Amino acid sequence: MTGMLRGFGVLWFGQTVSFVGSALTGFVLGVWVYQSTGSATQFAIISLAAVLPGIVVAPFAGVLADRRDRRRIMLVADAAAGLVTAGVAALLWADQLTVWHIYLATAATAVFNTAHITAFYAMMPLLVPREGLGRANGLMQMTQAGQIAAPLLAGVLVGTIGLRGVILIDLCTMAVGIVLLLTARLDPSATAAPAAGTRITLGEDLGYGWRLLRGKPGLFQLAVLFGGFNFLFATAGVLVQPLILSFGSAATLGVLMFAGGAGLFAGSLVMSAWGGPRRRIRGIIGFLAWGGVALFLHGMYPSAWLIAVVAPLFLFTLPILNGSVMTLIQTKVPTESLGRVIATTRMIGQAATPVAYLVAGPLADRVAEPALAPDGALAGSVGAVIGTGPGRGIAGLFWLIGAAMVLLAGVAAARPRLRRLETELPDAAGDDTAGLAVAATADGVETDQSEKGSPRNATQPA
Repeated sequence: MTGMLRGFGVLWFGQTVSFVGSALTGFVLGVWVYQSTGSATQFAIISLAAVLPGIVVAPFAGVLADRRDRRRIMLVADAAAGLVTAGVAALLWADQLTVWHIYLATAATAVFNTAHITAFYAMMPLLVPREGLGRANGLMQMTQAGQIAAPLLAGVLVGTIGLRGVILIDLCTMAVGIVLLLTARLDPSATAAPAAGTRITLGEDLGYGWRLLRGKPGLFQLAVLFGGFNFLFATAGVLVQPLILSFGSAATLGVLMFAGGAGLFAGSLVMSAWGGPRRRIRGIIGFLAWGGVALFLHGMYPSAWLIAVVAPLFLFTLPILNGSVMTLIQTKVPTESLGRVIATTRMIGQAATPVAYLVAGPLADRVAEPALAPDGALAGSVGAVIGTGPGRGIAGLFWLIGAAMVLLAGVAAARPRLRRLETELPDAAGDDTAGLAVAATADGVETDQSEKGSPRNATQPA
């Protein structure tokens, strides 16, 4: 067991180093596009290119994670992402780099990262004992915190070693990740394809995760809850910078973004040390409501000091929410199905992000800001509380987003199947699940036949 934990730690460290390096390159390439074109639209397209391909290929990544050796998938994905970055470097050195090259590179990297992360999440229950999954997922959230903090370092690096130097650092971090992935001592049973022996069509495989979730209402409702949270989070993420800039300078924005990142990092540390709430569904609902209140408070008053407090309070909840959702899925889904179910859950959650990107800007510019102008329709009501003028429409949207998140927590608490998910749905088998036979039920959902009567599948408190 100690060797398995060590193996997870090695993989996690290598992934973190590699992903932070990629985040550095992603940030500086975005800056390069904006400086080269002066177009906010072309800059925004990079964000869409980083999200949409991952959503599209998620079902395929899930099938691969269940039917191919998971370490090999991660190696191929990392190597392919490295080749893409090397191609960008070659074009830059030859002074041939154009904006469309950046779009293609961003989209390709998103595809390979989706394959990598799906395989890693699916392998985690075979590397970490069940009682340690919450802490392990906390470490995974720390990786995300590192990626968000990367732009702070990238800004310094661009001014000292330039774009070429940042890309070279990225290539070196990718090499570190690949070497650690190759040399990590892992039990072959932890990386082997657990569903390689089952025979179903590709179409059935691609829809498998959706069918399994639909056949387990509590898990499906959890996935939908995750998608709703991501939509609200992404909407707030698009609007928070314009909100701050409506009353503060660019320097103030940088300080407040750092403060928010500190909250995210603190939440990751807490999750990795604590492992999350014992009753995970109750914890998810509680932290969802906490986050909603923190978002609501963003709009109360145009104050940098206020944002410096409430932004970290909100982002503190993110690692605990994400880590708890992933731990529940890893606990309740058999390992031979885990890749496809994780991919489907991530697809449901991430699909909300581009919608938020497309909706947030027009809603703020064309509806909320005019309504809270000094002579706007809401100036005498909402405006009497939060003020009127530039940025106050966005502040009003934060009221709506925060209230919607609290309402989402209330709806989740009112759903009996979701509320009782941990007690009604038995835990999946642990590290002995590889190679178990699956069979189709009458409604087309595959179930693990060994679950029936298995003492290891007795319901356990999370």
